[in-house]
Amino acid sequence: MKDYDLIKRPILTEKTNIQKEEYNQLSFEVDKRANRLEIGDSIEKKFNVNVVGVRTINVKGKIKRRGKITGKRKDWKKAIVTLKAGERVDFFEGV
Repeated sequence: MKDYDLIKRPILTEKTNIQKEEYNQLSFEVDKRANRLEIGDSIEKKFNVNVVGVRTINVKGKIKRRGKITGKRKDWKKAIVTLKAGERVDFFEGV
């Protein structure tokens, strides 16, 4: 295991809620240096679940303009983690 925190934040959108309900998948923003095995191990330890598969995507940052000035958002890495059937993770328990 590396000395950096792999999982930065969960991605909670309408699409990820559908993935969670239908396919038992969770989406996370992860460190760009992390690989699939490290991500899977980290999810298993942090949430105490069994991971079946991990898919990763390198997301390019969008180019944004404010008048004449152009800027770019940062590039980031997204991980879609498939959990074993019957297991779940609740991010907002009791809300």
